Amino acid sequence: MEPSKSKPRNLLGTAFLTFAQWLDSDYRRDDLPDPATLPERVDWQRTLPFIFLHLGCLAVLWVGASWPSVAAAGFLYLIRMFAITGFYHRYFSHKTFKTSRFVQFLFALIGNSSMQRGPLWWAATHRHHHKHSDHEEDIHSPVISGFGWSHIGWLTSMKNFPTAYKNIPDLAKYPELVFLNRYDQTVPFAYGFLMLGIGWALESFFPQTGVTLGQFFIWTFFISTTVLLHGTLFINSLAHVWGKRRYETDDDSRNSWLLTLITLGEGWHNNHHRYPHSVRQGFRWWELDLTYYGLKLLSWTGLIWDLRPVPKAVIEEGMEPAANRQPGA
Repeated sequence: MEPSKSKPRNLLGTAFLTFAQWLDSDYRRDDLPDPATLPERVDWQRTLPFIFLHLGCLAVLWVGASWPSVAAAGFLYLIRMFAITGFYHRYFSHKTFKTSRFVQFLFALIGNSSMQRGPLWWAATHRHHHKHSDHEEDIHSPVISGFGWSHIGWLTSMKNFPTAYKNIPDLAKYPELVFLNRYDQTVPFAYGFLMLGIGWALESFFPQTGVTLGQFFIWTFFISTTVLLHGTLFINSLAHVWGKRRYETDDDSRNSWLLTLITLGEGWHNNHHRYPHSVRQGFRWWELDLTYYGLKLLSWTGLIWDLRPVPKAVIEEGMEPAANRQPGA
């Protein structure tokens, strides 16, 4: 009789632990197994939020579309993509410029609404990627683990869930960032309620727009966030298998115009892996880098400063004959 009694308790305990970790990413972190001992496999409990996010997009079949809803979804995609590329990536992960404590918190807040977890987890994971890019220790390399796993599979594994605070001592000293990182579902929930409120206001007070509460919510929360998530993840996956290589780096990073347009400049991934310390990833004048232009604009306001340039020697290094480059996009 003992086994039959212990199984429900184990199931209940597992369910409680999963729910607690959805609310608190650091819940009982000292009691959890060493991530290095966990298998690289899909954990369905961790996958439920992503399934929910994707299934929510299907509701567009019932709510339809309107120009205000689609435009708002596009605008929020751009704003949040800039928070991810400009701050989660170029600031928190690489420290390519300086800013105030308030501004770093503000953009951490905006980036957190993208459901790409907290800024400290994001930066710690990305620093690990650069240290081991396309080598055995890289947790999202298409060269090592295949395209599907490098794109989204790695996100669903408990092995990659904990925040490696040891990789980010410069960021972990800010309690407000630690709070955002620990309770990383709080901001997405608040963002969702905000979208519901705006949708209700448009439906109630501006019926001539054709916007309904459900429609606005589906477009601005589910569709905008899902497209943003995959746009970001394509840099982990597609940017390591498809595109041109200007620099001979110790990985398989590529440059791609298509990914550049999707991610506001992150598509110059081979450039970035050659010199990740620069605020600019489009090294040439003709390499469109909208994130850099946005950061440059912020620097003129004084909100950020000390933007780190690309060294002249690195630019000259990339001036090689086209015949020596690998074919691609």
